[in-house]
Amino acid sequence: MAQPVVLVVDVANVMGSRPDGWWRDRAGAATRLLTGLPGLAGREVDGPDGRVRIERIVAVVEGAARAAGAPEGVEVVRAPAAGDDAIVDAAGDAAASGARVLVVTADRGLRARLVDVDALIAGPGWLNGLLGR
Repeated sequence: MAQPVVLVVDVANVMGSRPDGWWRDRAGAATRLLTGLPGLAGREVDGPDGRVRIERIVAVVEGAARAAGAPEGVEVVRAPAAGDDAIVDAAGDAAASGARVLVVTADRGLRARLVDVDALIAGPGWLNGLLGR
């Protein structure tokens, strides 16, 4: 049986994992990434620790990417300062509500900060694979 999770996406980290020119138009690159996320809602996929069912999607954008469009089905958090702080807050809020959290990031410092919320962690390659990017 798949474990239900709240998927929290470090958008800057996932964008930076592919050298596709994202640095020329951060808001556009973030919008392209965000547009693919709604299709993951409700899906059962192989996670880092067995099967998961993506119940809710939270995507954190920062800097120039805050101008990205927000597709229906994705809760977009526009970090007022450091994106990592907003990701930790989003993961903590989801965990406090009783949800299991799966964060997508390759940022080692951020991963260390997520230990307290017992988050599952997947790298950008995992998400890019699901999205066919």
